[in-house]
Amino acid sequence: MVKNHLDKNGSFTGSPKPPHPTTSTDPHSRKSSQEELDHSLNQHHEDVKKLSDDIDRFIDELSTCQDKSNPPEVPEIIETFSKIIESKISKHNTCENSSTRLCKMTEEDNFFVEAVLRLSKLTNSLSEFPSGSTTTRSLNRTSMVLQRAMTLMEEEFRALLEDSSSSHVKVYKNSSFNSNRLLVDGELCSLTLSESSGEEEYPSFPPDTVTRMNRIASTMIMAGNETECCQVYSITRRNACVEQMNKLEFEKINMEDVQRMQWDSLEGEITRWIRAVKSCSTTLFPGEKRLGDSVFSESPMNSQSLFSNLARAIVIQLLDFAEAVTMTKRSGEKLFKYLDMYEALRDLIPSIKNSCSNECENELNSEIQATIDRLGESAVSIFSDLENSIKNDVARIPVPGGAVHPLTRYVMNYLKYACEYKITLEHIFQQHVKFEESNANSPAKLKPTLEVEAENDSPHCNSETTPFSIQLVTIMDLLDTNLEAKSNLYRDPALRDIFLMNNGRYILQKVKGSAEIHQVMGDTWCRRRSTIVRHYHKNYQRETFGKVLQILTHDGMQVNGKVAKTTVKERFKNFNAIFDEIHRSQSTWVVSDEQLQSELRVSISALVIPAYRSFFGRFRQYLDNAKQAEKYIKYQPEDIEILIDHFFDGNSTSMARRKT
Repeated sequence: MVKNHLDKNGSFTGSPKPPHPTTSTDPHSRKSSQEELDHSLNQHHEDVKKLSDDIDRFIDELSTCQDKSNPPEVPEIIETFSKIIESKISKHNTCENSSTRLCKMTEEDNFFVEAVLRLSKLTNSLSEFPSGSTTTRSLNRTSMVLQRAMTLMEEEFRALLEDSSSSHVKVYKNSSFNSNRLLVDGELCSLTLSESSGEEEYPSFPPDTVTRMNRIASTMIMAGNETECCQVYSITRRNACVEQMNKLEFEKINMEDVQRMQWDSLEGEITRWIRAVKSCSTTLFPGEKRLGDSVFSESPMNSQSLFSNLARAIVIQLLDFAEAVTMTKRSGEKLFKYLDMYEALRDLIPSIKNSCSNECENELNSEIQATIDRLGESAVSIFSDLENSIKNDVARIPVPGGAVHPLTRYVMNYLKYACEYKITLEHIFQQHVKFEESNANSPAKLKPTLEVEAENDSPHCNSETTPFSIQLVTIMDLLDTNLEAKSNLYRDPALRDIFLMNNGRYILQKVKGSAEIHQVMGDTWCRRRSTIVRHYHKNYQRETFGKVLQILTHDGMQVNGKVAKTTVKERFKNFNAIFDEIHRSQSTWVVSDEQLQSELRVSISALVIPAYRSFFGRFRQYLDNAKQAEKYIKYQPEDIEILIDHFFDGNSTSMARRKT
């Protein structure tokens, strides 16, 4: 066997070098050249393996040496080994082609990684001997080379994490792959494709990149450079997260600026904040957790610690904004954004569960829950303010035409949207009751109401009475009381009934149109409300057409067995005057619900027209002539029906029909 030596560049000499390929067409010649090449490569591998085995034996000799003051003689292979690693480092540093980087992990570079680990063991073993011994020079040499190797790996690690061109892969739906997930060492590492789009998700490192990062991280940690490795990873991933938040247009805003913002501007910031929180829950945190677990698969404590620090920094920034929002002045329009924030933070908790260290998880859960509680308190406070707003809404001028009052529209639409958050509000009010009950200095606000409702078996809502359902019923009762007071502003009792009918029907339709409100209020409440609306309808008919029907009755029309013409004339005259007044006024009244409007017109027609037709047919003949008939008979029965169809249209010049 030819003895091998190293030249000054750390390359082997003496072994056969691979021949250059020839252009000979002789098949025997080509076969001979390939055999020589294979022999040369095998020989090189054997030389490398022998050198590695010799280093391992020397490391074993150092570790078993009992007398640390008398170290064994350091062989020349240590210098040879150091030169090989230096040669690799120099080759990398002078190469501009990324395809030859260490991170590509070719077979030759695998040797480099193994050699670095071997060099680390050698350096640690040499350091066990006192300075000044024969090992000192070799220790200085191996330490210097090891440091250069670690610097190289650190640079490569950072480059892999930061290189936007090589660290992103797009995985599209409907691709030829059976799965949108990418595997590294048998485990999922890249994020999967979003169900809602064909865009890449975060962070979308190709599997081979994750493998390289894992190899470098493991080598650095085993070589004693754990701190440097974790530092590089922490800084680059935190920067990546900041970039991701910037893409979501969420930026850090201090508390003072939040409190000075107008609601329109703050609402936009809250929308961006919610988007950022949801991204953390569904994308950023799961992605960072998977990436960390893959890169630091051999050191899970590092993965957990790095994710904990990253999650803590992001969560605290998100909570600072939420805290600032809860400290702004509360108002009704803010409720739904508060509830969106509440739900976003609630969904954030599972994304850090079992991902952080126990201490970090407990800390973040506590901080998140505290902010959630404050948002819940704000929601309860806003509902209390809604109660006060209804109580304090005192009007002195009635709504024209007995139309649906703006307060009714506002409250019912507000409750409709609020009930879209029914599950969340149920939980918030339940927690509020528990808090009030546990606070010895503040008696529970909702508990007495809850007990009263349960004891009286209230018809207002379903058997499943909850603090939120009681709150909803309380608001509905307050609205009824307020509308009853407002109806007294109308001097005309019939218009008062139209007003109450309009508002009662609007409330009923809103409840029936919302599955959530209907579930809370229940069928019993709806039936009761329908009965009340019918009652207003009957009152209206009695107030408006009672006198009309008295005029059209046949009673009192005869004197001494004969129809009195004077009475006939007086009855027709009175009917014309009363119906003219009804038509004049009630054509300006407003019934915006088309079904209710139709029901009213049909019921009026069914009440008035048969009576008028009968009276008209029976007594018209007692007018002496056509001129007299024209004077006292203003309407034909068909005219009455046409005029009734104009009732409740509203004044066309001052109010358009409003619909919701």
